Amino acid sequence: MDRRRERRLNLELPVRIWGVDRMARPFAEIVRVGNVSNCGAVLIGMRSKVQAGDLLDVQLGGSRAQFRIVWMSLSGEAGIQALAFESPIFGIGMGIGLPKVFEMVGTG
Repeated sequence: MDRRRERRLNLELPVRIWGVDRMARPFAEIVRVGNVSNCGAVLIGMRSKVQAGDLLDVQLGGSRAQFRIVWMSLSGEAGIQALAFESPIFGIGMGIGLPKVFEMVGTG
């Protein structure tokens, strides 16, 4: 049984991310985002050296928001959560910016 509070979509979309790595160097990358909810997602293919607690900006199309890294894997995946004051950029349930075909996962 899934204990998540929010509905998630199992999809992959390209996003632009930028921030400051753990060596205080600015970075910008194009990565994929997957397992998306209104308030969070998993970034796939990150090369920058960041750690849990770091902030980064994520841009999907014309929308962007600031996120906090919740967890980071050695394989380049990172769980991110939107900061409380940010509007959702992934548009789950609103049909904004997402492909028409997707698979629902973790409905509650």
